[in-house]
Amino acid sequence: MRVEYQVLVAFGVDMLCGDPRWLPHPVKCIGRFAAALEAPLRRAIPNARAAGIGAVFIVLSVTGFGALALVTAAARLHPMAGDVVSIALLYTCFAGRDLARHSSRVFHALADGDLPEARRRVAMLVGRDTEHLDEPEVVRGTVESVAENMVDGVTAPIFFAVLGGPVGALLYKAVNTLDSTFGYKNERYLQFGWASARLDDAVNYFPARFTAPLVACTAALLGLRPLLAWRIFRRDGRKHPSPNSGLTEAAVAGALGVRLGGLNTYFGVPSERPCMGDPLNPLQRKHIFQTNRLMLLTSALALLIFVGIRWVIFPS
Repeated sequence: MRVEYQVLVAFGVDMLCGDPRWLPHPVKCIGRFAAALEAPLRRAIPNARAAGIGAVFIVLSVTGFGALALVTAAARLHPMAGDVVSIALLYTCFAGRDLARHSSRVFHALADGDLPEARRRVAMLVGRDTEHLDEPEVVRGTVESVAENMVDGVTAPIFFAVLGGPVGALLYKAVNTLDSTFGYKNERYLQFGWASARLDDAVNYFPARFTAPLVACTAALLGLRPLLAWRIFRRDGRKHPSPNSGLTEAAVAGALGVRLGGLNTYFGVPSERPCMGDPLNPLQRKHIFQTNRLMLLTSALALLIFVGIRWVIFPS
């Protein structure tokens, strides 16, 4: 089976099923493996930055060769077994259904008038303190989380899956996981996590800049604000501390006609984030639903575009 068909099937399975909690997830295994490497590498390599580079090299090597060996072994048993294993691995790299599911749970808690439950549910999506958030702030956190994760949860894995099959997709998720594990700007990880953070910025560079304009196109299809999405993406997208995360967030803010960003609190410490978008509309729970539609349709369009380009380049 061609890679394009494997990716299409895997994306469809994710849209139907999401990630069952009982399923052993390769990304979680990658995260545990990366965390287990930290202490021995720090002991073996006194220079923290060099030790961090070693962690990246080892994790990517094990992930890439492991995925390749698994797919190759299955294909030698039977071509269909190779396809099944490839689709299963690809499926674990896509998170569109789970993003929509978790954010929808926040929406339903707010619709039921249960603000404390909505706060608990949004805490599963964001790292900020949520205990005292009012409804608009709960909505803001949910919208920001879906908008930011649109790239690393869906469109970037699709891009690398179409580019390199299950091995390419898992290598991307390994980079993403390394950044989540070590890419913190604190005393412990500023040097050790340097390579993880820089590599994550690099691999997301193109997917983020492809996805944000695509959000504007999707906004037109959904009857939202495509021109404002484009303008806010261009105006505010680079205000975010990350060179990539703010692009889709700004595009979503423009599409909805809302302002995102502002004051967050982490472990009781206030942190001011740059604002993105214009406050044409007050944040309401309907914006969670609209953001999910933007994310899902943008992901589907990205899939069709990437697959279509591969078909044109490799017609047979």
